[in-house]
Amino acid sequence: MSKFIKKVSKKVGLHPGALVAIDEPKHQKVKITAIQYDKDNFQEKQIQTIEESLSCKKENAVLWLNINSVSNVDVIKDIAQFYKIHPLVLEDIMSTGHRPKMEQHGEYVLVILKMLYCSGKKKEILSEQISLILGPNYVLSLQEVEGDVFDAVRDRIRKGVGQVRNLGADYLLHILMDAIVDNYFVVLEKLGDRIEILEEQIITDVKPQVATEVHLLKREIIYLRKQIWPMREVLSGLQRGDSKVISRSVDIYLRDVYDHIIQIMDTIESFRDILAGMHDIYLSTMSNRMNEVMKVLTIFASIFIPLTFIAGVYGMNFKYMPELDSHIGYFVVWGIMIIVAGTMVIYFRRKRWL
Repeated sequence: MSKFIKKVSKKVGLHPGALVAIDEPKHQKVKITAIQYDKDNFQEKQIQTIEESLSCKKENAVLWLNINSVSNVDVIKDIAQFYKIHPLVLEDIMSTGHRPKMEQHGEYVLVILKMLYCSGKKKEILSEQISLILGPNYVLSLQEVEGDVFDAVRDRIRKGVGQVRNLGADYLLHILMDAIVDNYFVVLEKLGDRIEILEEQIITDVKPQVATEVHLLKREIIYLRKQIWPMREVLSGLQRGDSKVISRSVDIYLRDVYDHIIQIMDTIESFRDILAGMHDIYLSTMSNRMNEVMKVLTIFASIFIPLTFIAGVYGMNFKYMPELDSHIGYFVVWGIMIIVAGTMVIYFRRKRWL
């Protein structure tokens, strides 16, 4: 259940806007990367403090500041000081259990998303919260740990591919969101492979552990839906909003990302239906297998019931039973029993019960 609900006991009783890291710091050193570009120039460097990023800012140039930790309270406070971010926004950034959402705050816009990836041999789906702050000519991206899905975005900026160097910070926000959404397709592809393999197992060779795997996959689908479904509201809010930092020229790109989310949700719903059908097939297969076993046992019991009756009759210890004095009585009884058993077997075969 920890995947679905983050522990927030550390925040109980604190005032609104209190900066407390819910998750323990996963590393000691915070890595801050500053990328600044315009149509003709590009600069990328590692900086030590948020204050250094102010010296990087140039007029008419876009600054992308990526911070790979939200558990360092000092760094978060520096962001509030130098970029004039509201304490409640910073609290949301550090509370990594938030559902995806979008908020407008005057001169900047906050977007909280979930970055999904598969981990381990079983390809378990994990998520990382990433917070994007769009301001005048800058974008701040804050993630829980180092490592993301933005390498392709960085390459596009470095090489000047596409329109990223010609447009503003709102377009950068779009391509960051687009990169996160595109990675959802990768996660869905791996999940689809797991479902396909499990479907083949159900059809060819049903094993008891299949039920466990179906249950785990259904949980993964629920978890995936929980992380992605609110993205519709986020994109709709960005399109409908009247923020000063988002130009209407970006709406068409946001609509494209919205269409991808709809496609992803359709795929998730399809997976959920497939898993529900697989569960029904598993139960039906196990029930049919049990019925086959019970049919065989019933047939054997049916054959031996008359034989048991005959043996029981001649097993009675009455003194005056005529067959007891016959020299061929034993063999006659055996013959009768064999004839009865054979007749029943032939009857069952004609009825196709055997």
